[in-house]
Amino acid sequence: MAFDDLKAAFVNCTLKRSPETSNTEGLMAVAKAIMDKQGVQTEMIRLVDHPVAPGVYPDMKEHGWPVDAWPELWQRIRAADILVVGTPIWLGEESSVCRVLIERLYGQSGDTNEKGQYVFYGKVGGCVVTGNEDGIKHCSQTVLYALQHIGYTIPPQADCGWIGEAGPGPSYCDEGSGGTDNEFTQRNTTFMAWNLMHMARMLKDNGGIPNEGNSREAWDKGERFGHPNPEYRSGD
Repeated sequence: MAFDDLKAAFVNCTLKRSPETSNTEGLMAVAKAIMDKQGVQTEMIRLVDHPVAPGVYPDMKEHGWPVDAWPELWQRIRAADILVVGTPIWLGEESSVCRVLIERLYGQSGDTNEKGQYVFYGKVGGCVVTGNEDGIKHCSQTVLYALQHIGYTIPPQADCGWIGEAGPGPSYCDEGSGGTDNEFTQRNTTFMAWNLMHMARMLKDNGGIPNEGNSREAWDKGERFGHPNPEYRSGD
């Protein structure tokens, strides 16, 4: 099975600016390497390196912000068949940078594709989480819920993560942490990468998700796709 016509964007939501080491990026790089080996065109974006304004509009410069790098980044994310969101855990939650990403993606959720569907239809999403406290599954469910809600397709085992012992201690990339050698993390990261590729392949080969019953443009023109008309309901 060939994957060399697919594109994947890995968006790292660490709080650390480059060139500081990001443990989240360390684990994301494993999934990226698997996709690279299969010919997927990948790129890693560290969101905090770009002046992305908070907000829920496509361009926050139109809403009082002097600078907003999101419009340019959005074009790169929109071009990707696969989006992998990476985040560290802070106080049991995804990072503040991750929330900004989710909100900015939500700001594009009214856009439509060439089939009249929301723009994220036919694209695939996954999540990578690292930290030194519990919360991998909690953060993953928050991120993956948000992605599917705006239109991304979430395949099986679409998340992976690593956490060290509770409290201060070595992180994923630190020598002696055991993170890079953890078989559970290795397995989940590998399965996630392949499931994302498989689902993206299936969607691309079949022209995405059929637009019968989910076209925003058709709905706005009056099509109701079999939804019962309340005026003809029987009973009390």
